[in-house]
Amino acid sequence: MNNNPISHDHKAILDLVSPSSSVLDLGCGTGDLLSLLVKEKNVKAQGIEIDDKAIFACVAKGLSVFHDDIDTGLPEYGDKSFDFVILNQSIQQVKRPDIVLREAMRVGRKVIVGIPNFTYITARIQIFFKGRVPITPSLPYEWHDTPNLHFLSLHDFSDYCEKRGIRIERVIYIGAEKRVKVFPNLLAQIGIFVISE
Repeated sequence: MNNNPISHDHKAILDLVSPSSSVLDLGCGTGDLLSLLVKEKNVKAQGIEIDDKAIFACVAKGLSVFHDDIDTGLPEYGDKSFDFVILNQSIQQVKRPDIVLREAMRVGRKVIVGIPNFTYITARIQIFFKGRVPITPSLPYEWHDTPNLHFLSLHDFSDYCEKRGIRIERVIYIGAEKRVKVFPNLLAQIGIFVISE
């Protein structure tokens, strides 16, 4: 294992995934989370990523990753073919989150969605006092180079699930240094949701 510290969201997801389970990571990036799950939980891992450089990084780590656009659905995968489907820090970047989430729930028995909280207190303060689009540790981009297409809060995602009859089985709220227990929509930088049909 490398000497880089494990991020708080990766630790939370590591706790949620069962040992020796099958995992599909949608928008897996350079494969850090997938590699951690393979090493620590002995999962049967598969990733999907659209960025060529990220795919090369995954392959260098020995991961099985397909080049694909998750916005177009997952027709090559059967119903409930994975124990867990993960969308960590990627749902806000897709063009059609409805399709991506519906397909993730079709393919996975459980879906883990990690989202950055666009209404985190630091972001609110930056908007109020500076009058600029905020830059925070979980949202480190300037307006012109952000990959994010959808800007949502933790409440927004909960409301989205409720309106569509998506069951939220568990939520972990993560702040700058630890898990958040109170006022998560204000104090949490990231929310990790376990959802199912």
